[in-house]
Amino acid sequence: MVAFIMSDSARILDAIRRLVRHLRLADRAAQSELGISGAQLFVLAELGKTPALSLNEVAALTRTDQSSVSVVVSRLVEAGLITRARDTRDARRLVLDLTPSGRAVLDRAPAVPQEQMLLAMDRLPSAERKHFADLLTALVEELGVDPGPAPMLFEDDRKNRKRSERAGRTAKGEDEAAK
Repeated sequence: MVAFIMSDSARILDAIRRLVRHLRLADRAAQSELGISGAQLFVLAELGKTPALSLNEVAALTRTDQSSVSVVVSRLVEAGLITRARDTRDARRLVLDLTPSGRAVLDRAPAVPQEQMLLAMDRLPSAERKHFADLLTALVEELGVDPGPAPMLFEDDRKNRKRSERAGRTAKGEDEAAK
């Protein structure tokens, strides 16, 4: 039996593949079991731990840009899983809270992989965590990935899927009309 020794590049690519697969499967499971995305579950989980959070506080807790979290929060409000209301202590401030339906979804929810990742990263010594962040950022920059705020995991995919589904229905409708 010949042992296969992976190169460092192969190990990195393999780890990225496994991580993306884990996150994608968790997102699909949340979608099929709960009817929400993994990103939405992540936001619900944070609101479940700490009620009456502002959008900026949710963004900080999810380590995500405020504009990206805003999209997810809007979907959760539309779905009736969270509320957005004026803070009773400071009317200038909007706060987010779980609704009873949101609490029920969260009570049925599996572990949130983004939380698990953050806990694992937080356990790394700070110097290793900084080095890892520097290396991963350098890789992303080398690949020429859009430098703007990143959407929450798989949320941009959902928007693109809906857009292509609408385009498919439109094209099908045009085909039917042409008959």
